Amino acid sequence: MKLYYKAFLYHKKWIQPYIHVILRLIDAITYFASLLLIAGVIYEHGFRISFEDISYLNALYKGVWIVFLISVTSHLLLEYRDTKKNFKSVAWILSILLYLTLVPVIFYEPDVGAVRYVWLALDSKVYHVILLLLLSLLQLSNGIVRLLGKRTNPSLILASSFFLIILIGTGLLLLPRSTYNGISWVDALFTATSATCVTGLVSVDVPSTFTTEGLIIIILLIQIGGLGVMTLTSFFAMFFMGNTSLYNQLVVRDMVSSDSLGSLLSTLLYILGFTLVIETGGMIALFLNIHGTLGMSLEGELAFAAFHSISAFCNAGFSTLLGNLGNPALMEGHNLLYITISVLIILGGIGFPILVNFKSIISYYLKRFYRILRYRKPERHRIPHLYNLNTKIVLIMTFLLLFIGTVTIAIFDWNHAFAGMSMTDKWVQAFFNATCPRTAGFTSVGLSTFSVQTILLMILLMFIGGASQSTAGGVKVNAFAVIILNLWAILRGNERVEVFGRELSSDSIRRSNATMLMYLVMLFLGVFVLSILEPELSILALTFECTSALSTVGSSLDATPLLSNPSKLIVSFLMFVGRVGMITLLLGIIRQKKVVKYRYPSDNIIIN
Repeated sequence: MKLYYKAFLYHKKWIQPYIHVILRLIDAITYFASLLLIAGVIYEHGFRISFEDISYLNALYKGVWIVFLISVTSHLLLEYRDTKKNFKSVAWILSILLYLTLVPVIFYEPDVGAVRYVWLALDSKVYHVILLLLLSLLQLSNGIVRLLGKRTNPSLILASSFFLIILIGTGLLLLPRSTYNGISWVDALFTATSATCVTGLVSVDVPSTFTTEGLIIIILLIQIGGLGVMTLTSFFAMFFMGNTSLYNQLVVRDMVSSDSLGSLLSTLLYILGFTLVIETGGMIALFLNIHGTLGMSLEGELAFAAFHSISAFCNAGFSTLLGNLGNPALMEGHNLLYITISVLIILGGIGFPILVNFKSIISYYLKRFYRILRYRKPERHRIPHLYNLNTKIVLIMTFLLLFIGTVTIAIFDWNHAFAGMSMTDKWVQAFFNATCPRTAGFTSVGLSTFSVQTILLMILLMFIGGASQSTAGGVKVNAFAVIILNLWAILRGNERVEVFGRELSSDSIRRSNATMLMYLVMLFLGVFVLSILEPELSILALTFECTSALSTVGSSLDATPLLSNPSKLIVSFLMFVGRVGMITLLLGIIRQKKVVKYRYPSDNIIIN
């Protein structure tokens, strides 16, 4: 028996490399089949197809179905232990649902009873396509996360993933069903970049150019761009597959600012959970505000509320109304709509780490209140530093910028851009227009009607932007606060930068200064190039346009539709750089220097 067991182990060890080769080949075929399936679904719903095309697509779907059956079966038979370890419960459920599609193939259709309806459901095309799409997304997400395990530069993967989504979005917007009368590839690329980079700049009129299918594509690009491509793919791979490498988890942890590897999946769940809850709450509030007032059907009102809730939380600034949110139908009796949009922008702009910190604080106080009610006595021990340093800085900076912005805009445009409005409307519009430059880009009043002082203030607000790890852009309030604190420390002659009983690390200071410098360099280059390409536009309009693009804001002094195709490509590049981050982009391109254990003698350079 021992000899037989040893022979079996030896035999298995001998054939194991061949098994791995076979499975890797099957995985490669499955990746290709996943891409073909997605392309087929896009072709079916993006073009006006004939009955002959439908038959070819059905053959394609059947072929992909067979590939997935072979793939899952091969992994279960040839690599059961590793498959069992890698698969989480949801992946097992999808595999079982895939095997259930064999029921209509093996058994005849029942004549009567509930079993017949189950049989018909399992044989339906909708069930097959949705299941295959889920399996394809799982396969592709797992493949992207595996790239991290190959020590591929995470910054390069992040930038490449955004670029790939932009290209896919461009192709989708060029589909015949996406627009009423077609669109040029430059405008499609510009719109896809603006949506994916959650900017809001548009070179065409959105409601009159894009059909319902086109608007769905735009809002999907906004949602993907707002959450982050790597956040979605990492969640999909980890939640469904579970067993990712340690290096994968370390990289994803840094991307989403998780405290530890143990809380990584929960952090990803919190990000998606916060997004779903906040966007749903915003949708309900918007629906209640516009219900029966805009002359829309019930479906139209729900679609309007959902679109604008997602667009606001992701700080995108896209709208389905003519004139954006400055449409005359909204200017009276819809102050709650503007306040709701503003709150959504603020929540999306403060960053997911702050929302997670809020969750911890609320959970702590609820538990503490429950213990007081249960034991009838207050707790003596309290957890110190409930609000972490990042949360304090972001909240204080956000409040100051909103307060200063609202008051300043109200002062300079009380009887200018807001002339003819009631006092309540003026304050609501001042607050709304102080919120949008950080960094949503909705417009309720024509920006060209604002005073020069307000426009300059908006440029400053766009430059600062929102918080890190948020849907907002700009230099980020975190970096701007660190730069101000560093300046204050220098003026006071303090060698250390201290705030709230904490000393800021030199790495934070260096990265903040580098971020600001790279932003200013890119802004100057953008304005310089556009001033050559668009000599008829004023420098103020070009500076506003470039700042809006680089900070992913989406506001414009009516200059975007006037841009030539080369200028649109320049602005698209600025939007891409603003969303990915210039530092991130350069980290993906420039080879990193190895850590050395020696240090050169220090010296000083004359500054003043």
